Amino acid sequence: MKTDNDKIIKLNFSNTNLAKDLFGEYNKNLITISNSLKIEIETRGTDVIIKGDPITASLVKNILNQLYILLKNKYPVYSTDIGYAIKILSKDSKADLKSIFLDTVYITSKKKAITPKSKSQKQYIDAIRNYDIVFGIGPAGTGKTYLAMAMAVSALKKESASKIILARPAVEAGESLGFLPGDLADKIDPYLRPLYDALYDMIGFEKASNLIQQGVIEVAPLAFMRGRTLSNAFIILDEAQNTTSEQMKMFLTRIGMNSQAIITGDITQTDLPSIKDSGLIEAKNILTGINGIKMVFFSKNDVIRHKLVKQIIEAYETKQHHV
Repeated sequence: MKTDNDKIIKLNFSNTNLAKDLFGEYNKNLITISNSLKIEIETRGTDVIIKGDPITASLVKNILNQLYILLKNKYPVYSTDIGYAIKILSKDSKADLKSIFLDTVYITSKKKAITPKSKSQKQYIDAIRNYDIVFGIGPAGTGKTYLAMAMAVSALKKESASKIILARPAVEAGESLGFLPGDLADKIDPYLRPLYDALYDMIGFEKASNLIQQGVIEVAPLAFMRGRTLSNAFIILDEAQNTTSEQMKMFLTRIGMNSQAIITGDITQTDLPSIKDSGLIEAKNILTGINGIKMVFFSKNDVIRHKLVKQIIEAYETKQHHV
């Protein structure tokens, strides 16, 4: 509803092709911004007219100008990027989308660029570049494991690591896999499938399978790390909230020379028996401040899955606060 305090901002995007990409097919991107921020947006050729609350109007101006800069830098702005841009700039108007979205971590076998989609993801990537041990802690859907995998594959390609080791605690089986049916691969596959899926997405099924057969990429339950020294490797421990204190200590003390370890997990979703303390929670509490170890924390605002995932997380958080 229009009020006397409404502000009118007119923008011109001179490059017709880039303006078309910015607006989206049938102005889809502008409609997304308009609906999300409850503001009126009109187009006249390559001009955009924004009408509404002054603060919101300035936010939309900032969003459109920064997305246009991305397009000028040959970044293909996807429809999902509109939501990310709204979230980032709504929270911090001084944030620079260019420094985030143009930081290419890896280009997949399908020629898709993997880049950060939030300030926390950018901080995470920078931490992985600069620290030997990085903890990525936060809710599901924030890209913790996927980005770590992308950095691992990139390290392998650049030969800064000679091996990738991907580990998860098979907590549902209590790490006691003997009673499960099938051979060893059959027993552990369900617990490691998400890691395989991310790997296949990045480098393709055939190449990933070959590297696994050659031992260049190893995917294994955490229990298999005991007694080993892992050198010249990029190591990822996923679902670390399901490690016990003993398992976490065991894992961290396996790290050898020229190796890097990324530990990811969501401390609100532990599957451990109630009598067991989470090794991730303990590590967060006792390792913070050690030089060479970096903790990066994600929130529901960093969720990059389906838009309903954030609302689901919020609903569960509300329930927990009322219990």
